[in-house]
Amino acid sequence: MAHEHKLAIFRGTVKFKSNVSKIWGVFIFLSIVTIIEVALGIIRPEFLVDTHFLALKLLNWIFIILTLVKAYYITWDFMHMRDETTGLRRAVIWTGLFLISYLVVLILIEGDYIYEVYKNGFIKFNF
Repeated sequence: MAHEHKLAIFRGTVKFKSNVSKIWGVFIFLSIVTIIEVALGIIRPEFLVDTHFLALKLLNWIFIILTLVKAYYITWDFMHMRDETTGLRRAVIWTGLFLISYLVVLILIEGDYIYEVYKNGFIKFNF
């Protein structure tokens, strides 16, 4: 199965792309994104730590975005979404990204409220 080839049509000619080369491409892409995440986590640049956007450090937003990029790419490649119809791709990818984004927003709102309660004492949540 690892030696099967995928048919690719390029400018009227038929070419085959090896699954081994695709696996190496996925490995390299995910490795680069992970190395960037680890390097930012170790270095922690001051301008990313001190800058806040929507009650969260800019560095944390970068981690969230890079994690979503990796999740999208894993779904695209390992779940073979690139070979599916447009409707199925949108249903799977957009639903997942929407639910993850919604969960992140809810966690940020609740986390910021709990942080303020611990920081300043009792705070009544005004609706």
